[in-house]
Amino acid sequence: MKKFFDKHWKARIYKIIYHSDTPAGKLFDLVLLVVILASILLVMLESVNSIDEKYHDFLNIAEWIITILFSIEYILRIITNSSPKKYIFSFYGIIDLLSTIPKYLSLFLVGSHSLVALRALRLMRVFRILKLARFMGESNNFIKALKASKVKIAVFVSFVVILCVILGTVMYLVESEQDSGFSSIPRSVYWAIVTLTTVGYGDIAPVTPLGQLIASLIMIIGYGIIAVPTGIVTAEFANQKKVPIKEEDIVPTTKTCPECLTYDIRIEAKYCYVCGAEII
Repeated sequence: MKKFFDKHWKARIYKIIYHSDTPAGKLFDLVLLVVILASILLVMLESVNSIDEKYHDFLNIAEWIITILFSIEYILRIITNSSPKKYIFSFYGIIDLLSTIPKYLSLFLVGSHSLVALRALRLMRVFRILKLARFMGESNNFIKALKASKVKIAVFVSFVVILCVILGTVMYLVESEQDSGFSSIPRSVYWAIVTLTTVGYGDIAPVTPLGQLIASLIMIIGYGIIAVPTGIVTAEFANQKKVPIKEEDIVPTTKTCPECLTYDIRIEAKYCYVCGAEII
């Protein structure tokens, strides 16, 4: 009777934690997201000296409460899972652990508590909770477009690197005798990169008329270069859009297999399509 009772409650907790196709599961996931956002906000506020000095104790206590809640959640995920090791070493398992331990480490390592911002990674669960899986078809097309254009992008990046080396060397020859910051070719190449990419930190600037003319040309070229990779990816993305997406490929899924932790299980499925385990 006791074993049945334990198994019964483990199954209920498992459904609440891992499934979001029930009211309790949806509520749990939404509360989890709110708590994660609250935790990130606390860390951000704590980094502001004026706020930390005034509300340090409150922020510290609130963060400890959230950390304890996350610790309980992490333990429940391990206990209720029929394959604890798979969860622990899975992507979400590692993220859950990394988002929990920083506060404990702050007891021994000063400043490590700021790492709790890693909890932002847990917000990826929103794709399952808010039914955004329907947009995964579009993201898959984008990934395919990037893969299809990787050779063109690699050639383009190689061209940009060569151009930056040439322009940096030219600027070094023109400005090296001036007190303008072009003290070496590597430093001049650095200037060429930040100028060509339209970042322009302003820590190095040409002072000779010829150098300023070359810099102006580089800036204009930079705007044109930005459009090249965008056009390459856009063209490939348009080709991917021509392939129709099947309706069954974009149906939102909310179940997780208790054995292999496959998370894209259809709502009506009774068995995992990967390992064949029964979906509780």
